[in-house]
Amino acid sequence: MINIAVLGYGTIGSGVVEVIETNHESINRKIGEPIRVKYVLDKRDLSGTPVASKAVTDYDIILNDDDVSIVVEVLGGVEPAYTFAKQALEHGKSVATSNKELVAEKGAELLAMAKSKNLNFLFEASVGGGIPIIRPLNQSLTADEINEITGILNGTTNYILTKMADEGADFDEVLKDAQDKGYAELHPEADVEGYDACRKIAILTSLAFGMQVDY
Repeated sequence: MINIAVLGYGTIGSGVVEVIETNHESINRKIGEPIRVKYVLDKRDLSGTPVASKAVTDYDIILNDDDVSIVVEVLGGVEPAYTFAKQALEHGKSVATSNKELVAEKGAELLAMAKSKNLNFLFEASVGGGIPIIRPLNQSLTADEINEITGILNGTTNYILTKMADEGADFDEVLKDAQDKGYAELHPEADVEGYDACRKIAILTSLAFGMQVDY
């Protein structure tokens, strides 16, 4: 049995739990043993949610449980995500994250720490969502010389600009539409101010060219 803890029960965290619960038979078959979400950490009261029985507000409960081998960090931001990820590695737990801000700023340090402890710090979902790009850059293309990386790195702004260009829609109207559909956050500054794309550029550049890029 592989026990995991999910840090954060927002849009991404609830999605992680739902995918594991919905596809557990397929996932278990592929990895060769059962996987279970044992804890969900959130500062809010999760009573009445599907994870009420797993909910905790004290991170030490997760850190001190030797049965938990993987921590999934989906809190966003640098803190407390960085402290929690670092503590998880210190307690012998591998970490997976979708947090591009954390990876762009602290990824090199956390990767080195995980490697020194023979653990994993995985961040495939920080760039490209479900499109695998991190692993190919890290493993599959190691013998190639990469000269350039191009692509649409922010789906939210791509959606907004396409609507404005093709339909003549107003920016504020399309932004509201993107928020209603879950593409943009309630506070969309990271997308519309370019921070999200910039962090993704820094992550990809760091992997492609073997240097830590300060976004």
